[in-house]
Amino acid sequence: MGQKVGIEVSIAASDAVGLCDVDVVAAYPITPQTHVVEHLAELCASGKLDAEFVPVESEHSAMSVCCGSSAAGARTFTATSSQGLALMAEIVFIASSMRFPIVMFLANRALSAPLSIWNDHSDTMMVRDSGWIQIFCENGQEVYDSIFHAFRIAEDPTVSLPVMINVDGFNLTHVIEPIEFWTKEMVQKYLPPFKPLHRLDPDKVVTMGAFGMPEIYAEAKMSQDKALWNSFPVIKQGWDELAQLTGRKYSPVELYRTEGAETIILAMGSICETASMAVDQMREQGKKVGLVKLRLWRPLPVDDIKKALSGAKNVLVLDRAVSFGAANAPVTSEIRSIMYHEPNRPNVYNTIAGLGGRDVTPDDITRMVQNALADKNHGYNIFGVRG
Repeated sequence: MGQKVGIEVSIAASDAVGLCDVDVVAAYPITPQTHVVEHLAELCASGKLDAEFVPVESEHSAMSVCCGSSAAGARTFTATSSQGLALMAEIVFIASSMRFPIVMFLANRALSAPLSIWNDHSDTMMVRDSGWIQIFCENGQEVYDSIFHAFRIAEDPTVSLPVMINVDGFNLTHVIEPIEFWTKEMVQKYLPPFKPLHRLDPDKVVTMGAFGMPEIYAEAKMSQDKALWNSFPVIKQGWDELAQLTGRKYSPVELYRTEGAETIILAMGSICETASMAVDQMREQGKKVGLVKLRLWRPLPVDDIKKALSGAKNVLVLDRAVSFGAANAPVTSEIRSIMYHEPNRPNVYNTIAGLGGRDVTPDDITRMVQNALADKNHGYNIFGVRG
């Protein structure tokens, strides 16, 4: 195994990108993503990473460069956050539609206004239907491992889709954690050389992104959706191979103390560690509570979720974003849809927590469970609002 080092998670992620021998990094700095691309710029400037670092003038340009470099057959990486993703969004949809296997580190941060540099999931929910594979990380080791996994699945010839790694801003990006580093030999064993399905070549001229008449547009979107669903077994296989290499097992849905649980909390990202502590406290009090950690957001692991929640009487979904004017927050909407036709379906409650970086403690989550079970109308609420 590799060496374990106490290191900032953003720097560790950058080192992982360097070990992947990327060809092009195009990015614009934005808090709390900046440390990722700063370190990559240092690696390129020092000669430790033989890659083109393109310091673009905006996030829109960053994703545009990424699309061009990926189309030319280069292993490509970028990173952004919040308003940067909003500016980038126009090209984000193009990247997936064009089947470019770009990897993006998204330091999750609240969208303005009011201006906030702190964490929630409003940025990634803005592009939840963009056609990217989307993975949420709980801790620093998972962030580090996910870099290799992302390139492994994105560049698989049966997939060829971009991957978004969601990392909670500051809660994960700026913390120092013990990370077990991979050796170069491990990376070479796990990640094969990039062989693009299609590439721009002056000797073999092709057209990419041509005008789509109404007669073909629906078929193109159907093909894109099918490709995203078909990536699911490759994603799982990538995690299985990673487990064989490192001993760390990841899965689309991870269970924590759900045996015999009558009430299950479902969450994504770093809040899962806090929720684990809350579950431990409630179990000590004799309460039958468990936790389901949703790691894979797109494609949504429908069957895994059904299996994980089967048998529970109540499910509390901890959302980290508001879906303005809607009946449910984003994750709750999916869970209620999935479970609606299930026999003996559980009561699905929704709580929105941690908006704009508001602290969420284990005691807070315990109160969320208590509040949800007392709410007979299955209400949509933001936890801890004052006044």
